[in-house]
Amino acid sequence: MGFSVEEARYLAASADQIAQVAPEVALTKTSVFADRAVLDRHFGDYARAVSVLIASQRAAVGKLPSHWLTDDAAVQQATPARVARVRAERIAAAGAAFVHDVTCSVGSEAPAFSAAGLDWFGSDLDLARLVMARHNLGPDAWLAQADALAPVSGGGVVVADPARRAGGRRITDPAKLLPPLPDLLEACAGRELAVKCAPGIDYSQWHGLVSVVSVDGGVKEACLYTPGLAGGARREAVVLRKCEERVTDEEPDEVAVTAPRKFIIEPDGAIVRAGLVRQWAARHGLSMLDEHIAFTTGDDVPAGYSGFEFIEAVPLRGLKRALAGHGAGSAEILVRGVDVDPDQLRKKLKLRGERQMGVVIARIGDDAVAHVCGPRVHA
Repeated sequence: MGFSVEEARYLAASADQIAQVAPEVALTKTSVFADRAVLDRHFGDYARAVSVLIASQRAAVGKLPSHWLTDDAAVQQATPARVARVRAERIAAAGAAFVHDVTCSVGSEAPAFSAAGLDWFGSDLDLARLVMARHNLGPDAWLAQADALAPVSGGGVVVADPARRAGGRRITDPAKLLPPLPDLLEACAGRELAVKCAPGIDYSQWHGLVSVVSVDGGVKEACLYTPGLAGGARREAVVLRKCEERVTDEEPDEVAVTAPRKFIIEPDGAIVRAGLVRQWAARHGLSMLDEHIAFTTGDDVPAGYSGFEFIEAVPLRGLKRALAGHGAGSAEILVRGVDVDPDQLRKKLKLRGERQMGVVIARIGDDAVAHVCGPRVHA
């Protein structure tokens, strides 16, 4: 739930007091009446707004500084700091000096661009969000109320983060993003552009770079870059774990399809979403179980990743017997290319042993094959 302009101004003026009171409210189902009494006593008519702010700040841990003003929708939309840094560094490396963030919201992208040495200007239609951005970024930040489809700057790179949810549902059609991607491209014609989008949308017709970024195994976004920011690649996966790994479609993709080797490894989701499994496998000396399925296999698990030590392959219908024979009491189940629900399958297996195991189910040629493995191991 968002704030009115009046509420946003009150929150900014009362930020220090809110920070002092926040530890007194738990914001749980059982504490709702006690919390409301505390907030009513301190903030009167603004108790609801303060409650929403405190809940949003707690949800923003790892995305935004703890003292920033924000609301729930802004938190959901905000880019994690590590991902914002990737974007800022790419744009800086392309030679840009100025960035106009046309959907700046509460200002979450600004610190990354400032750290990369770029001048940042933020605009948004929502005046309440701009009030929060002013509080978050300070009096020297360049901010303006403006429509993303009527840019108020000239030159530099346009950065946009269209809303990807409406009515509680995820938007999968680029033409229905807010603002719509086709309209944004038309409004910014002739300028370099970086547009943050959802990873699941079909970007096959995009003529620049599609960069898919994950953090600690979770895919966070796809960013579309116009050709001047692309550096020559059309697809890129950026994997942010303890270290950073980048894979592009410019790398070699000659990979053999083989029987399982010592380990079976599922690539990071960013690599899968970017369609770069073959390039990643070639980089790490892996082969593939099937040319159409995103499971790889090798003699070692690449550093920073995890995999399963292979034991045997059985037809799917023989999986229950095989696991019982190995004394399995629980199993982590991965599935690709086969219409199997891991949770439902786990119930049907009725495992009663004591051994933790892994199962990798994949379509190999025309057959559904279950690869029985040891538990997940990390390199």
